[in-house]
This record gives sequence, C-alpha cells and structure tokens, in this order.
Amino acid sequence: MSAAPTIEWTEEFARAVSRLIDASVDEYYNPYRTFQWPESIEPKDLWMSRELLSVHGTAAERQLSPEQLVELSRWESINLYSLIAHGIRELLIEVMRRIHTPGYEIPTPYFHHFIGEENEHMWFFAEFCLRYAGRIYPDRRMVFPAGERSPQMNNFIVFSQILVFEQIGDYFNAKMAADEDLPDTVRDVNRIHHRDESRHIAFGGKLVSALFDEVRRTHSAEEIEEVGHYLRGYIDLIIQMLCSRDAYEDAGIPEPARFRAAVLADPGRAPITARITERTTNFYRRIGLFH
Repeated sequence: MSAAPTIEWTEEFARAVSRLIDASVDEYYNPYRTFQWPESIEPKDLWMSRELLSVHGTAAERQLSPEQLVELSRWESINLYSLIAHGIRELLIEVMRRIHTPGYEIPTPYFHHFIGEENEHMWFFAEFCLRYAGRIYPDRRMVFPAGERSPQMNNFIVFSQILVFEQIGDYFNAKMAADEDLPDTVRDVNRIHHRDESRHIAFGGKLVSALFDEVRRTHSAEEIEEVGHYLRGYIDLIIQMLCSRDAYEDAGIPEPARFRAAVLADPGRAPITARITERTTNFYRRIGLFH
C-alpha cells in the first residue's frame, strides 16, 4: 500500500471537497434507468466526430472513402470507450488503495462519490461496446513502470495519471456531446460522462496541486524534472492508444499495423494532438512541473 501524504490539507481544499460532494448528491442519477438503448445505431452515421478521428488531418484520411471513414468512426468509438472502461478499472484500484487510510481523511468523503460514479461510467461505456459492437477491445497498454520512487512522488504520479486520463478523455466527450451530427445514443453517453467528469477533473486538479506542493518541498530539482519527463511520456502513451490497430483492422483497412505506424508518424497529427492535450499541458505548466 502506498504511504499516505504528509501534507496539511488547506481549508480551501476542504471547502472544495464539500462543494463537490454537494454537487454529486444534487446531480445524482440512476444510470441503469437513464439510458434508452435502441436495438441498433444507424450504420451510415458517424459514431465519432470526424475531427476526432485518429486519421484527421493526415495523408491516411485522404486515402479513405466516406464509407470507410464512417466504418472507422464506429470502431474508433468502440476503442475510446474500451480505453475509458479499462482506465476506470485501474484508477478505481488506486483510489480504493487510499480511501480511509491515514493522510487521506479530507479527500476520503469525496472518494466515495468518485468511486460510485466511476463504476457507473465503466458500466455504461462497456454496455455500449457490448450492445453495438459485441465486444470490448482488450487492454493493450504497454507496461510503463514508475520505477523506485518515494511515497510522496508515487502518490503524485498516481493521481496525475488519473487526471491526465480524465482530461484527455473529457476532450472527446465534450466534443461528441455537442456534435449534432452524431446519433443521440452516442451523444448521450458522452454528455453524461462529461457532466460528471467536470467534477472529477476539478477535484483531481486540486488534489494533484496539493500533492505537487509536497513533492517540491521534499525532492530535488533534478527529481522533479525527471518526473516531468515521465508524465510527458505518459501523455504520449495515451495519445498513441487512440490510434488502435484493432480499430483499423475492424474497419477493414489493409495492413492495419503499417497503417497505424503511418498515422502516428504523420506531421498532420501534431496540431490535433496539441489541442487534445492543451488543457493538460497548461495545467502542469501552471503548477510549475512543465516548462
């Protein structure tokens, strides 16, 4: 079990936790009754906004017919929701390790709401995949070990990874919730997730900031620079996972591994990646980790 933080939680942090708990209670809904699952989703409709497709802005996009782009949108949607479901499972494990442990007395009351809401998110994203694709993609994340680090640094890294994952996923959720060209069911799952994630991201930002203040008091500049490189690598890993060999194969694209490598190498992706990660990089610049 990771050691508890040694920081003193501020009154501002405690008030923020109280406000987020109130919001979670006031906005509570039963997801098992909220969604109206149609028998099928019209196959001619995009399931992901075109500007969010992994091929957008690349030479590969110009090689695909409109029909292929629609099919790719279906499977990239399934890839995204599979990533979210797998990511939620892992973040729940980390939060459960810390709930009701010494040092986490102030955030623990909100952890209960966080755990309940994330469990429900995992259910409805998995339900979408199983209903409309018949499966959830396997978890293909590469091992990305944190190495030997202090308890304070490990806590900072764990909650940073949760925050990074949520912020990048929320970029997609917010865009698709607002895209009137997408089917209602697609918009609904993204809209509801985006609403809940706004609270989780607000909490995560305050928690990570507090943990980073402790890291700066207890670690050298070299150690802090190294963990900055580590988190930049983690951000890159999440972006790479959005380019799925499984999705390319299911979309009927020949030589999906070669196609994926070409997409990842295409310089046309750079401005799109910058937009997806902008909130995250700005946050870490603001707290003083990224320069």
